[in-house]
Formats: sequence, C-alpha cells, structure tokens
Amino acid sequence: MVTELTKVIRSNAPNISLFTVMSFRRGVVRQSKFRHVFAQAWKAEHCIDDVRVSRVTWDGPLCAVNPKFTAVIIESGGGGAFLVLPLNKSGRIDQATPTVCGHAAPVLDVQWCPHDDNVIASASEDCTVKVWQIPDGGLTGPMTEPVVTLEGHSKRVGILAWHPTAFNILLTAGCDNLVCVWDVGTGELVYQIADAHPDLIYSVSWNREGSAICTVCKDKALRVIDPRRGTVLKVKEKVHDGTRPMRAVFLSDGKILTTGFSRMSERQLALWDTMDMSEPMAVQEMDTSNGVLLPYYDPDTSMVYLCGKGDCTIRYFEVTDESPYVHFLSLYSSKEPQRGAGFLSKRGVDVNKCEIARFYKLHERKVEPISMTVPRKSDLFQGDLYPDTASVEPSLLAEDWIAGQDAPPLLVSLSGGYVGAPSKNRDTLRNKPKLSSQGSGTDSPPVPQQAAMPSATTREPESEGVGVVQQRVTQGEGASDRVTREEEVLSEVLAEVKALRSVVLAQGQRIELLERQLARIEDGDV
Repeated sequence: MVTELTKVIRSNAPNISLFTVMSFRRGVVRQSKFRHVFAQAWKAEHCIDDVRVSRVTWDGPLCAVNPKFTAVIIESGGGGAFLVLPLNKSGRIDQATPTVCGHAAPVLDVQWCPHDDNVIASASEDCTVKVWQIPDGGLTGPMTEPVVTLEGHSKRVGILAWHPTAFNILLTAGCDNLVCVWDVGTGELVYQIADAHPDLIYSVSWNREGSAICTVCKDKALRVIDPRRGTVLKVKEKVHDGTRPMRAVFLSDGKILTTGFSRMSERQLALWDTMDMSEPMAVQEMDTSNGVLLPYYDPDTSMVYLCGKGDCTIRYFEVTDESPYVHFLSLYSSKEPQRGAGFLSKRGVDVNKCEIARFYKLHERKVEPISMTVPRKSDLFQGDLYPDTASVEPSLLAEDWIAGQDAPPLLVSLSGGYVGAPSKNRDTLRNKPKLSSQGSGTDSPPVPQQAAMPSATTREPESEGVGVVQQRVTQGEGASDRVTREEEVLSEVLAEVKALRSVVLAQGQRIELLERQLARIEDGDV
C-alpha cells in the first residue's frame, strides 16, 4: 500500500524529491525552533593550551564554568589542585600559573555557587569539602586557605550540588554512601541521609525549587528523597539493567532523565514520570561505547546535552510533552575524545550570536570552547530563544530553607546581555567559621539535625507570612534592578551609536577629500 502511494505521488509530481516522499510517508515533520541547532568549536587561538587535565579515575566532568571563571581540575604532585582562569582567558598557560591547592589528595569535583560567581566548592579524596572565595581579577598567587572546610565524610567525596534557590546550602555525597547537606555560611552539617543508599552513590540532582533530590546508586535504583525529612518518597528498582555507572537529572517539570547501560552494554537514555515510575515514558538506545554519559540540562530550552567521557561526540535532545517525549536533534563530532566538559550557565552565553549553550571540552592538554547556536538572520534580541533565566540572586536564605520554606528561582531577562551585580548576601559567607567538630577534642563528625524533628519541618503561620512578604519584596527589588540595568544598557548602546555615527561622518569627509585630490591628479593639476 505504501509503495503504491509513493508511485502515485511520484507520477503526479515527477520532480518531487525522494526525501519529500519519505517525509510524507513518515508524517508531518515536528516543528521546533531548536531543530537546526548547530555546534561549532572555537578557533585555536581562543582555546586554552598546556593545561594538564587530571587523570583521576572518577566519572566526573572535571570542569566547572560560570560567567566569570573557568575551573579545571589538574594533575598535581603531593595533593590536589585545580586551575581557576578568567572566562576570557586564552592561549598557553604558563606552568607557574597559580592554582587552588589546599587539598591533601586529588580533587574529584568542583562546582561554582549559583548565587555568587566568586565562590567555588571542591571535593577531594582527602574526605573533605572546601569552599573558596576567588578574587574578581582571578588568582594572583597560590590559594591554600579556604573560607570554609566541611568535615563529615569518612571516605572520599566525589559529588557536589549547590541548592538552586537557597543561599549557602550545599549538598555532598561520598563513597561512604552518605548524603550530607551543609549550611556553608556557618559550616554546620544540618541534615544527613545515612540509610537510604546501600551502595556507592553515582549522582545527585536537586529539583527546580530545591524541595527534593533524585539519586542513582550502584544497586541500579532511582530514588526521590526529601532531604529535610530524610525520607525516600519514590524508588524505582533497576532503572537500567547494565552494571556500569548511571546518571540522573531532575527536569523543570518534575520528570527525571537518566542515562545508563542496558543488559547488552548499550548506552541508554530514559525519561521517568515521578507520579508513576512503573515504566519509563521513553527509552532510547544509542551505541555500545563504555564511556559514562554525563547529562547537562538547560531548563530554559528543555534541551539535554549528553557528553560521554572518552567520546568524540556531544548529542543533544529536546524534551517535550509530545510523544515520544525525547526528540533527538543532532550531534557534534570531532576527532579528539573528551576527558570531561564544563557547561556554561545561561547568564554567560552570547545572546547577540544566538548562542543558547556553550561547552568547555577538556582534551588531554587543552580546553576547547564549543558554542551551540540557533541560526537567525535578524540582529534583534530573540526573545523566544531566551526566556527569563535563573538570576544570581537567591530566593531564600539558608535558615528559611532549613525552616521548611521552598521557592522557585528568581528570574532575570537576558535582553541586551546579562550584566551581573555583586551579590548582596556575600557577607553571609563568613570567614573561616569554627566547625562543631573542631575544638571538641574528638574526631567524630558534627551531629546533624534530624530531618523528622518538628523544629526542622514545621513552621509557624506568622513566620510563613513574613517569608512570603520578604520574597515579594525581593522579587520587586529584582524587577526594579532589571529595569535599571536595561536602561543603563540602552544608554550605552545609544552612546555607541552616536560615536559610531560621528566616525562614519568623519570618514566620509576624508573619502570625499581624497577623491577630490585623486581627480586633480588625474587632470594633471598636481
């Protein structure tokens, strides 16, 4: 029947292409503004060379990027270190370049604070997590003294996750199967989840409001956990049948996307609905490579980028509410495999070039930026590509979240490019707080608050009302700040246009003078 239909179409329109016929047979092509996203590596002169990327045997990204800095975990003798460079830095890195080198063992993970672009946390094999404050201009000398040292794990720590909306809340997970939640401002361990995971934890991800986390473990189970109560809300056994490591990430609509391996060692991508986790909403099998797929999720575009360690490709998908829910868009391919990758937050992309994402691909001795761009002919700001994104300002303070409050992230417009302002809450990160485990005379970790205690989970109506009012005031201040920034940007653009116009007029007059002189020469007057 299909063959006869094809013959009819070709006979009535002999010039029609075979591709059009195949598209007709498959049905109408799905419409999406991200169907034509293409990836392009930056030129060699814009890369960072001679970076000795760490060879540690840990399936992490080894890199973290924000609108100010690039951090790369590097090889170092006698301890652990990572490099912090300004985002616009390029070219060869001298061996004498200062590093952050305060750990006694190799660094496994680094993560920038989403609410302060100068604060970064690092996790290490020395069982500690350290928080550092980077100067605005970058490092001028080796940094060995952290602002805060968090000690509570008994084995190496390899997972860090900052709270998406609450200031100074940091989650850590280690090889001791513990998940710890810290108040970085005081250095206190506020919650500890000790009994939920019987084996090694592979990944942890917060949901958009920061009220729950999802984890995947070596026992192949996916868990949704309330970190304040320490209770497992949902669990799905054998998310992927393979024995290789898995990853999971919360999407903005509450669904969970996981990557793993099938029983036949094929790499898989699966989408799960937390309301009903009996069966996955979608499963896609890709290839039989051994590299662990690291998912990077962009909540603004609902796109997921899969970067496999040891791969030469980066695949990207769009997640929608239409079946089959996960739509493959395209892939970026290169000749050299990646050791890891850093994903730049949306506040740092170039909106003038319709750049919707940027990766910093780690080679053996090089860091290569890769831009994901949507081709557009117009030079105007493309509002459909850039909805309001998460601001650097937090929605809650640490004590508000600990008291039981939740709030979505505060949003900021990217129109005209984002100009970050210093964090108003930076003073909350105190200088070297004294941990409860220090000065106690024992090596026992600090005692966390029990998540099930009424004091940590209940709140008075009066305090709730105050929190709502404070949140509204904060949102109003954010809106006024955004208007002020937009006015400043507009005035700068007008000044540049005025200056450019004067330059054009001056050049026009000079061209006219030269043409008159040329005419005189041709006429023999000179």
